[in-house]
This record gives sequence, C-alpha cells and structure tokens, in this order.
Amino acid sequence: MTDPQPATGPRTDRPRPDADGPLPLLAVTLGDPVGIGPEITARTLADPATTALGRGLAVGDAAVLRRAVAVCGLDVEVNTVAAPGEARFEPGTIDVLDLAIAPADLPWGTVDAVAGRSAVAAIEAATRAALAGEVDGIVTSPINKEAIWAAGSEHLGHTEMLGELTGAAHFDTMFVVRGLKIFFTTRHLALRKALDQITEERVASSIRHAITALRVFGHDEPRLAVAAINPHGGEGGRFGDEEITVLRPAVEKAAAEGLGVVGPVPADSVFHQGLEGRFDGVLSHFHDQGHIPAKTVDFDGTVSVTVGLPILRTSVDHGTAFDIAGSGRASYATMAAAFRAAAGFSRFTGRIRAAYGTAAAR
Repeated sequence: MTDPQPATGPRTDRPRPDADGPLPLLAVTLGDPVGIGPEITARTLADPATTALGRGLAVGDAAVLRRAVAVCGLDVEVNTVAAPGEARFEPGTIDVLDLAIAPADLPWGTVDAVAGRSAVAAIEAATRAALAGEVDGIVTSPINKEAIWAAGSEHLGHTEMLGELTGAAHFDTMFVVRGLKIFFTTRHLALRKALDQITEERVASSIRHAITALRVFGHDEPRLAVAAINPHGGEGGRFGDEEITVLRPAVEKAAAEGLGVVGPVPADSVFHQGLEGRFDGVLSHFHDQGHIPAKTVDFDGTVSVTVGLPILRTSVDHGTAFDIAGSGRASYATMAAAFRAAAGFSRFTGRIRAAYGTAAAR
C-alpha cells in the first residue's frame, strides 16, 4: 500500500448529481492513531478531487491528525471543532472533531491501550453524529483489535461495535467493486466451519437480506446471483452435493417469494458475469470466495459497506499497516474510494433509515 494515487471508484457510486443543497457531510474516523488511518484520512481530506464530492469532517485527536499532516508533507491547516456544525470546510483546511485523548508522541506501529481508547471514542462520536442526523454518513479508517481490547472493548471489531451502538438487530457486509455488490453467507470462520454453517435456511435468509440491501442502495428491481460452492457447480453431485441439497432449494424458495434471484452459478464465472452487468449482486458463501475476486479486480477500489445499520457506513478493507505507519508512504486510494462511495450512497440515507431503523430491523 505505497502508491499514493487514488484508484477510480465504483462506477455507480457517484455523488448526488441532482442535489440542490450542499454536498453530503461525512464523518471520517482516524482509526488507530499509530496506524496508517490518520495519514490516509489526511491525504483524502486534503485532496480537492475528493472533497469536491463531499464535505469531510475528521473525527479523532487533533494532535494525531497534525502529526499525520506533517508526516505526509501536506500544506494544510487543521481546524479543531467541538461539533459538526462548527466545521468551516475551507480550501487548505481539514476540520476535525477533536476528542483530545491520544497525544502526538505515541510510538508508531505498536499496540497501545490509549490508541485503542481513541479509536473507540472516534467511532462512538461519529456514530452519535450520524444517528442525530448531524452527518450524512461515516467513513471509517482501520482499527487494531488488540488495541481496542487493551482499552477495554469487548467487541470483535468495527462492525460489531457499530451494531451495538445503533441497536441494529442484523447487519451484513456488502462489498462494492466497479458497481457490483458482493454479499456473504458466512465471513470470519475457518473454512471447514463455514461450510458446516451453510444451510438452506441460512442461505435463504442471506438472499432476503441481500435483496433488501440492493433495493436500499438503488436497485428497484434487483438481480441477485447465488454462487455455487463446488467446482463446476458440483457437476450434478459428482463434485459435491451442496448445490442440490442446500443452494438450489434456497434459491427456489426465494424465487417463489417473488425475489429476483438465480443460481447456483459456478463461482468461477458468476463474478465475471456480475461485472459484465448480468447481475446487480452476488451472494458468496465464505470469506475468500467473495474477497478474492473483488480485490483481484480492483484492490484499491473495493469498498466495504455495512448494511443493516440505520446509518450509512463505508470503510476501507485493509488493516492498520503498522509496518509502514508514520512513514508517509501509505496509499490513500482505498480511503478515497470509500469516501467517494459514501458521497454517492448518501442519497439513500432515507431508504437506509426506513429499511434499517431499529423498529424496522427488529
């Protein structure tokens, strides 16, 4: 992650061209103060090409952001604010909602409880602002799980924390790469365990959630393909029977409910077909089945969106890169893509609230 040039964003995730009001306001968390989050946030919010699409408010420690600005050699001023409404959004200025937790002299690239506390506080502050309607969405920088655990957090990570903070009953990850949206039946599990959890009921439920997300994010008549699990789709059971016993019954059940779903489609072709425009989304079944094609096609342009929350949240899909933190070499391409995606998706905040508001989600 050393190329400083942002990649071209997903083809459908453009800012609101028909909006008469101001550009969307996005809260951008700094992530772990001693990882690359502050650097990629600073570069993104200092880039006129990015800020032409949305107003970005950094959320974290002003001292940490100023250190990142210096490391990156940026000619910008850091303006501290106490509330989103105080931000100026002037050229040559990065506004930051200052939490004043982490000092500027924390060692780069180390697990630190203070850094973890700052990262958690930034997520909490950005989420509160989104729930209150003070910002149109949040864009999150990477955090370090060991650091947030050292700070006392019991969450497995970002997404789980956001789920609790927003009261969401169910939430999923949606990847967006060049306009194609990729969903997951299972995620962070050993492959053997993941296969055991791929049941007809779980796949049918994942189909429904994916279709809902596609509708929320602009596809009024969504087309979803369900990926196969086994080579060649199982070859009629010769290479495995999950397509026959699990996937096809789930697809048929969902189709009978009037949902626009097909499959199972062999996994070695379904993502290509989706990128060609045959489908709006693909339901993959385990972590790498969806990650590998997305990141191979466009590593820097792949954006993670958390669906099921009553707020808009996009994120980079990489870690804190402690090995290069503080060097000023971290690429901000994925953060810029996540910011662009949030600016484009901000036009769906009404749909997001309607579909995933706490009462509706439960």
